[in-house]
Amino acid sequence: MTTDQRPDPVRVFVLGGSLRTDSLNTRLAALVARLAEEDGADVDLAGLREFDMPLYDGDVEAGTGLPPGALALRERLAACDGFVIAAPEYNASVPGAIKNAVDWVSRVRPQPFKSKHALLVSASPSMVGGNRGLWALRVPLEHLGTRVYPDMFSLARAHRGFTERGDLADAELQTRLAEAVGAFLRLVEADTRYVCLQRRWYEFLGDRTDAPVTERSEA
Repeated sequence: MTTDQRPDPVRVFVLGGSLRTDSLNTRLAALVARLAEEDGADVDLAGLREFDMPLYDGDVEAGTGLPPGALALRERLAACDGFVIAAPEYNASVPGAIKNAVDWVSRVRPQPFKSKHALLVSASPSMVGGNRGLWALRVPLEHLGTRVYPDMFSLARAHRGFTERGDLADAELQTRLAEAVGAFLRLVEADTRYVCLQRRWYEFLGDRTDAPVTERSEA
């Protein structure tokens, strides 16, 4: 394949999932974005504060529709091939602001999380990183049809984890994160640029491919 025949770069949306200024997860999102750019991806980096929206309320949705912040986030997701969320952990679970954003955006049709690939990362001052929060975040995303990458990354003791340049202070962890980002990009590239198989996804694991197509199936 010659240079002018190469496919376009993989488009990745990286979301810092904290509202706090200078959050550890904002720093981690910036690092992931830089690693992805160095790997050749076209990166769109944003913070959750850019997408202001109230707490989800069905009456508000029925009366005024989706808030501008939810629609803007939906557009950024729709434009990417895959996305990364750097998510804090609140009380061993997913932060309410992130879950609220997922709930609002999931109301848009077509629903933008379905069939997208996602990489979940976290930074936390705790000894276990934000891993428990990432497991909680997987649940709504996978329910909505997102293909969440198996190898999540959690940075423990993150308040001591970054250099002034923004790299990870632990060289081995820096290498592991770079390898995870690179492997994620290769998967997204293979699935979006070199599609050669039909895919079907069914609501129930026991469904056969010749069963009646459900609302959540794709081909």
